[in-house]
Amino acid sequence: MSNKFDMSEKVVVITGGAGLLGTMHAEAIAENGGISVLFDSNYPKSIKIAKKIQDKYNVLSLPFKGDVTKEKDINNLIRFLNKKKLKINVLVNNAAVNPKLTKGKNNGSFEKFLLKNWNFELNVGLTGAFLCSKIIGKQMAKNKNGVIINISSDLGIISPDQRIYINKKKNSFKKPVTYSVIKHGIIGLTRYLATYWADRGIRVNCLCPGGVYENQDKLFVRKIKKLIPMGRMANRDEYKGAIQFLASDASSYMNGATMIIDGGRTIW
Repeated sequence: MSNKFDMSEKVVVITGGAGLLGTMHAEAIAENGGISVLFDSNYPKSIKIAKKIQDKYNVLSLPFKGDVTKEKDINNLIRFLNKKKLKINVLVNNAAVNPKLTKGKNNGSFEKFLLKNWNFELNVGLTGAFLCSKIIGKQMAKNKNGVIINISSDLGIISPDQRIYINKKKNSFKKPVTYSVIKHGIIGLTRYLATYWADRGIRVNCLCPGGVYENQDKLFVRKIKKLIPMGRMANRDEYKGAIQFLASDASSYMNGATMIIDGGRTIW
């Protein structure tokens, strides 16, 4: 069965590849011999991460500067890889906006949420996944083979519990409406594409990760832990196994599925 997880010479494009989880997705692919392509607007960071992956795993990793909301950039990515005689086997739609919440109008509250923020965040998190799937998926369909992995969230299954963001001693925020809309929409996109391209050899599945611990406010961490049966947030490397499974032939009969890995939060 271990051979099913082998990703040798497989090319995996990861949007938002220089981000917290994007980096882990790239490492997951490299661990199994795959070629990770970090498609990210932060090119300097992508270069550093790609080099680190190459040095650590002795496999090719490529940075690529691009914006998932621009069709030109996605087509340039395909041309870039074609010149290197590489075809895309797997697409991981991971890019998203992490809104910087502040006092006043941009504290995430629904009543004060700005239209420009709505448009920008949906454009990156949902429209970007649509465009990458459309353009790269078309190439996969020609080859009659491919895998698309969409990254949603446990909050694509349930509504955010706004109580965990309340802090009387500090500024209190709300989880923005855009996050819920995007993450629920990603699941809908997954199901649509899973049936649309099933006869062209393309499998489309969705990963719904729970919150990742990265030194958040202590009160917030205590509150969210109470919502999780396992009593803790995820470590940043705990989704590697899921990516390896979904990207490889180990999941060859899995299509249109939503894989939830959240410590049990959504079952409470």
